[in-house]
Amino acid sequence: MNRRHFFFGSILAGTVPVGGFGSTASLRALGYKSPNEKLNIAAVGAGGRGASDIGGCSTENIVALADPDQKRAAQTFEKYPNATRYPDFRKMLDKEANRIDAVIVATPDHMHATAALAAMQLGKHVYCEKPLTRTVWEARLLAQAAAKYGVATQMGNQGYSNEGARIAAEIIWSGEIGAVREVHAWTNRPVWPQGVAQLPKEEPVPSTLDWDAWLGPQAMRPYSSAYLPFNWRGWYDFGAGAPGDMACHILGAPNMALRLTAPTSVEVIKRDGKNPYTFPTQSVTRFDFPARGASLPALTLYWYDGMQKEAWRPESLAAGEQYVGGPDGLGAPPPNPNTPPRGRSNDGRGGTVSSAANGAAFVGEKGIITTDTYAANVRLLPESRMKEYKLPAQYLTRSPGHYRDWIRACKGGERSCSDFRIAGPLTEWIVLGSIALHAEGKLEWDAARMRITNNSDANKLVKPKFRKGWELKL
Repeated sequence: MNRRHFFFGSILAGTVPVGGFGSTASLRALGYKSPNEKLNIAAVGAGGRGASDIGGCSTENIVALADPDQKRAAQTFEKYPNATRYPDFRKMLDKEANRIDAVIVATPDHMHATAALAAMQLGKHVYCEKPLTRTVWEARLLAQAAAKYGVATQMGNQGYSNEGARIAAEIIWSGEIGAVREVHAWTNRPVWPQGVAQLPKEEPVPSTLDWDAWLGPQAMRPYSSAYLPFNWRGWYDFGAGAPGDMACHILGAPNMALRLTAPTSVEVIKRDGKNPYTFPTQSVTRFDFPARGASLPALTLYWYDGMQKEAWRPESLAAGEQYVGGPDGLGAPPPNPNTPPRGRSNDGRGGTVSSAANGAAFVGEKGIITTDTYAANVRLLPESRMKEYKLPAQYLTRSPGHYRDWIRACKGGERSCSDFRIAGPLTEWIVLGSIALHAEGKLEWDAARMRITNNSDANKLVKPKFRKGWELKL
């Protein structure tokens, strides 16, 4: 056995199934569905991102749609005229349960766990947008629920399905850049209002909106257009900020390649615009991970948001040398119509940002690897290393496409690559970073007890408060 195979074996022994990311046995035991037979899919959330997710699964039968915002969902309602419509997803599940096979959840973050758990408890397969949940407790609950109810699941982080994430993992596991003890990852988000230091004024509830259903488990409050249709991401009670929006994409490749477990601590080391209601305008967060076996040493990961360009660049890299992204990177970009074009993209405020404003850098003892927003365009640095580089032997199975991955799993095929057994733990540590944005100082994390051990106020945010009648339990 050569060194490359030895490195693979020492990292992955017992951690990756022989068949790749999934085995069909457990799903087939539930009742195999022919790949040629179409699923009956319902969606919770039909406007915005939900419209894109529904379109990605439109090879199947779209039979029911639930959205409390009729205006936001209008185009999707028109596109699928045969699908029954509901303002409250609970009524949809009650009335349509017997003819639904699977459910897409594409609501604001605060509703993810509520809708996904309800669907799984009915034995329905679930695709849930990222972040899987808004809080740590909910993420762990959904992972447990997926195991208990034996359904096929997938989180909407396309980077995990992309070939680039697998290429990066295989290069790192081959030992090409040596041990990785540091990762830097960054995003141009937020592109919505944050740093807002006061609650908005009350406005009349639009006639096209069921405000009570939109709030779901959150406490009743006055309606304001400051929350809808998209700016909810920046509010603590509804979203998970920039980490919730983009970290599940950008940090997917590091999570896969470095076999990340729970961090031991998380600390915000820079923050602009701290306030009681919304996430800050810009921040830098440090995560410390323990060693994972003998081959993967302790690791420090830095997350930067609010960036207009790359947040970190190695001093040794020549000025003007390609760094993140680019047409000569390894790994195909995702087949996602919402992916920004190469070069410069809209920043959500009428301006543009460089495509390098979203990416990650793996800093190894013998070199550096970078990936872009969705883990595509893997690059070895310095650039001269890419010219004659030969990829290691393929070790990981490739995804047939992000939505197809989940649909295949629903029909009894391999597990999807970002099912809740993977997405749950990934979301846990990402939204732990969202908690740190509320707090001051380093938070010490005990994953086994699901507890922040040195800050009782921050620990209260691990599990959300639920409005009466919306409580969750397995």
